[in-house]
Amino acid sequence: MFYLREGLPPAGELTSPNQARYGEAHLRRLHLIRALTDIGGLPLASVGKVVEAVEDHERPVHKLLGAAARAVDVAVPDPVDSDSAVRTRARAMAGELITRRGWQVGPEHPAVEALTAAMGSVLSVGHEDYLDHLDEFAAAAELVASADLAFVARRQRPEELVERVVVGTVLGDAMLVAMRRLAQVDASARRYPPQAPESSSGSSSG
Repeated sequence: MFYLREGLPPAGELTSPNQARYGEAHLRRLHLIRALTDIGGLPLASVGKVVEAVEDHERPVHKLLGAAARAVDVAVPDPVDSDSAVRTRARAMAGELITRRGWQVGPEHPAVEALTAAMGSVLSVGHEDYLDHLDEFAAAAELVASADLAFVARRQRPEELVERVVVGTVLGDAMLVAMRRLAQVDASARRYPPQAPESSSGSSSG
């Protein structure tokens, strides 16, 4: 199997020089790897870093979870405008948001750069008023993060904690995108109710 050749699942129990037995733990790991690649869209290099984190039992839990989260971070997108003034303004706005919310995140975190790039693009395309809702988005993100950590905290073994961080981040992101789309459809229907079709059975005057 391809994943086995890449060394992603743990080694099986050798039953002969060229055969190995794979149990429930291997099957579970394969399911995790397939979910990360097929649903989460992660490249195998990132999946390999996740596997390394799962198997590293020596790091403190906070650093272990941080390593897992960084392994699944998406690449920072390029802003649509390379104007330095726009980037500087977007970076300042991102920093102000982090300070205002009291988030314990360093300025070098990849997510800060990703947020800066996205906000810079919003400014460049002329829809600055979208950023008026930053604190509403941040409050929603805090609720999601709280739920994520509650999910993670249900397990104590380091490898299970790491798996849960990965599942909550990658597959959770996929779920959140889908639910956001569904909520947008619902909000649109409530704010702009579709017109009822005109009846075709009405009589016409002659």
